[in-house]
Amino acid sequence: MTTAPSDAAGGSGREAQFPLVLGLDTFGDVTDDHDGRPLSHAQTIRNVVEEGVLADQVGVDFFGIGEHHTDDFPMPAADVVLGAIAARTSRIRLGSAVTVLSSDDPVRVFQRYSTLNAVSGGRAEVILGRGSSIDSFPLFGYDLADYEELFEEKTNLFAELLKGGPVTWQGKTRAPLRNQDVVPHTESGPFPVWIGVGGSPQSVVRAAQHGFSLMLAIIGGPPTRFAPFSQLFQQALDQFGHKPQPVGVHAPGHIATTDEKAQEEFWPHYMETLRRASKTRGFAPPTKESFRYEIGPHGALYVGSPETVATKIAANLTNLDATRFDLKYGMGGLSHEALMTNIELYGTRTVPRVRELLA
Repeated sequence: MTTAPSDAAGGSGREAQFPLVLGLDTFGDVTDDHDGRPLSHAQTIRNVVEEGVLADQVGVDFFGIGEHHTDDFPMPAADVVLGAIAARTSRIRLGSAVTVLSSDDPVRVFQRYSTLNAVSGGRAEVILGRGSSIDSFPLFGYDLADYEELFEEKTNLFAELLKGGPVTWQGKTRAPLRNQDVVPHTESGPFPVWIGVGGSPQSVVRAAQHGFSLMLAIIGGPPTRFAPFSQLFQQALDQFGHKPQPVGVHAPGHIATTDEKAQEEFWPHYMETLRRASKTRGFAPPTKESFRYEIGPHGALYVGSPETVATKIAANLTNLDATRFDLKYGMGGLSHEALMTNIELYGTRTVPRVRELLA
């Protein structure tokens, strides 16, 4: 399964097999108004629709929405929002970034995204993940002790659903299916499926086992440490008898007209968001020093001018033998206007520059 053709493909070797895809991801972070007050969840969702429409207009290849269930990220139904964007666009690919399959029903996930595929004229795709954010587990009555088994079984079922035709399947995590027809049927074969990986070699092998594509979620530290995952993925695909599949990179960042403006806008909201998260996840909150490292050439954040971000994207796609990059834009507290500027600069200046650098 590969992504739709793009206008340019760079490099040689495996890069020549797959189009260069440059996308945007959002978690629907709650933004602030002009007085620094958080917008309502409803307005945040409407703003994400406008952001997706703009991404299409400025030439971005993909727009993804990650599933979350918290006050800061009110995005539990990404497919509904993506359907609204699909109705107002005609070119951009649309998908999840990521769907927490462990706490969902694979049949319903398949049905929702095959429906989105129909509505959008074949532009849907899905990134499946175990979920680094685990809020959905208690919400839907799942036990975190079953974290691995849930994802393993549900991924197996999802792979069966993608084959089309009646499905027969049995496991421990849901009722069995016996020669069950699952609708709607897709028009042109299965939509693209990726497995999101944040640091687990087992997940890399799982993606290869099913012939899915691999999305590396890199949110901190040197991106180059993920290079062995790309190598492992291609080796595992070969061992399982699958053809090569693309590797993508998902990473956070923010673009403004200058490096200084991007850092000034992003830092206070990044610091506050991670400070809150550190209380429940047990990591140290960021410092100005750690932030400077992460936005530098060896860190995981893509914060700066269009040229700065383009240079870093091109370098890391090469280092990781990847052909897709999705910038996770936005941070709680940034304004909708800042996000729209980010999207415009990414589509009109960063994306063309990355294509030039990798041509």
